[in-house]
Amino acid sequence: MADSRSVHYSGSLTDVGAIKVGHFSRTGKGYLSGTTVVLTGLGAVAGVDVRGGGPGTRETDVLRPENLVQRVHAIALTGGSAYGLAVAQGVMDELEDQHIGYPVSESPRWVVPIVPAAVIFDLGRGGNFKMRPDASFGRRAAQRATSRSDLMGTVGAGVGARSGGLRGGLGMASMTLGDGVIVSALAVVNSIGSVINPETALPWDVNQGRLHKPSAIDRRRLIDYLSSLQQGNTLPTSPHLNTTIGVVATNQILTKSECMKFATVAHDGLARAIRPAHLMNDGDTIFGLSVAQESLTLETMDPAFIDPHGRPAFLNAILAAGAQVFSRACTEAILTATSTQTLPCYRELCPSAFGDMP
Repeated sequence: MADSRSVHYSGSLTDVGAIKVGHFSRTGKGYLSGTTVVLTGLGAVAGVDVRGGGPGTRETDVLRPENLVQRVHAIALTGGSAYGLAVAQGVMDELEDQHIGYPVSESPRWVVPIVPAAVIFDLGRGGNFKMRPDASFGRRAAQRATSRSDLMGTVGAGVGARSGGLRGGLGMASMTLGDGVIVSALAVVNSIGSVINPETALPWDVNQGRLHKPSAIDRRRLIDYLSSLQQGNTLPTSPHLNTTIGVVATNQILTKSECMKFATVAHDGLARAIRPAHLMNDGDTIFGLSVAQESLTLETMDPAFIDPHGRPAFLNAILAAGAQVFSRACTEAILTATSTQTLPCYRELCPSAFGDMP
């Protein structure tokens, strides 16, 4: 089996600037879970789209366009199912200590940090049902956040993840459009569906330049393994308890409504990379962030923003890029995952796809 170290690749959620990503993971002694926190500094405009039939979320109503609060101060992604929502309290405590939050008084110390959260199901995967993320995970992940985070694979919220019978994980991707527009994504893949096409032994999203066509031996190994799962000859993968969660972000100015649309279209990328997706037992949830510090209001709108032709075209480019980078992030989560003693990763079954000897 491969080891459990995280893997580094280019392309990070933090490429948009103004945000930091931190992870806290625990393995051993009954644990196999973790937390990932996205810090947004003084705040980011945000939206959310929940597509799965079994979501576990916190503070998503505040993101509705008609509601008062305009910016969030962090997003918490975590294992632990509904119990894991406790990590948001730890993030709030850390931000309160830094006097970061929604002001509720003239005193700078009186703030309420806005920390929406989403969870995946990984309960008991380390051997003890009660060993799961709590508030301390959120505080530690926030304390470890960095603006240059590029950790992927079995790290943070991806530590206990599974995907289509393989080891799941956390992936990121980014892309730069014209005029300095950057769009990035982070995905935690714990899905019922698979990122891997069983006929080709390659990801459904095959736009991965570093992959090769797997050898015949590796393709057969993967097909035999997936067939054995369907026949019930290996350990169950809890197909009834799964979820993919994540974030898409841009450095461009978006309204709350546009951030919500950003998250909505990013789900198209999820569905390209993971098949099937958005089932009743998935809790698929994506947050959309605009990290630009300016606010878009009727008073500050440039004519280009309200041009009936210019603004939609501008948004379409960002929305399409959001779907593309989220798809890539989902794929990277599986490509960078490492094996456990009981659950293989994609690289272990198909090393030739990476140019390794089979």
